[in-house]
Amino acid sequence: MSTVPARDLEVFTRLPDKFRKLQRNSWCDANKGGQEADSFLEGPVFDSQGNLYVTDIPFGRIFRIDAKGEWTLVVQYDGEPNGMKFRNDHELVITDYKNGLMVLDVRTAEVRPLLARRNTERFKGLNDLFFDAGGALYFTDQGQTGLHDPTGRVYRLSPAGHLDTLLANVPSPNGVLLSNDGKALYVGVTRGNCVWRGPLMDDGTVSKVGQFFTSYGPSGPDGLAMDEQVRLIVANPGLGVAWVLDAKAHPVELLRSPLGASLTNVAFGGPARRTAYFTESSTGTVLRAEMTVAGTKLHRPS
Repeated sequence: MSTVPARDLEVFTRLPDKFRKLQRNSWCDANKGGQEADSFLEGPVFDSQGNLYVTDIPFGRIFRIDAKGEWTLVVQYDGEPNGMKFRNDHELVITDYKNGLMVLDVRTAEVRPLLARRNTERFKGLNDLFFDAGGALYFTDQGQTGLHDPTGRVYRLSPAGHLDTLLANVPSPNGVLLSNDGKALYVGVTRGNCVWRGPLMDDGTVSKVGQFFTSYGPSGPDGLAMDEQVRLIVANPGLGVAWVLDAKAHPVELLRSPLGASLTNVAFGGPARRTAYFTESSTGTVLRAEMTVAGTKLHRPS
């Protein structure tokens, strides 16, 4: 990492103390070695008014953060929400580890199922998602998969409700997105410590899937974002950094967390989408960095 230009992220805001209470639950037992937690932030996404929404996985909470860094609890429900994307101005689609695909109406705080099962079979545990230009939803089914059990899946749900399995052999699929031209699928493979890339064929399948980028350390690539120069931003918990990769996967910059070592996800916001915001999950903090290139605008299908 020493040969890559590096800089520290700055603290934007932290989860207020009034929302923090150390607790232990089944999520903590499975994912934190039984240690108590007061939060685990994920799923950053911006609405059209410039508010940032984040999830709190173990306690089923979704927060809204305004431009000044002030927090509002939107909803708390019986779930484990992870990734989120807006499908229109008021509805968030959520990849919920416990419940499957869910929808939150941010105006009413109503949470309802979108797709809980496939042919009565439960998902392993959903993680992240991405809408393409045609309104199809790509999402990852990570569960507890890893190198010991490389059976994680990547799905595509069409606007008409048809569900395709694109990949079924991933050791821990996490962040997911398409390239700006929609011709390539990228998947963060956390426990494989890498990012996969697969060309999307004319018939909608993926082919010649390869290992695009290789990281290292105790926990690999997580959330992904792309900018308008097709540079991939890769949040890498375990190292506490985010990689900025060019189109050939060469690291061109390294963004370091000044606190904690669990940089889990990233979203572009601010004026002209030139600020990258990161969830630092171990400390319940949102970090940010001004970027030289604007982030790619996310699609909203309806």
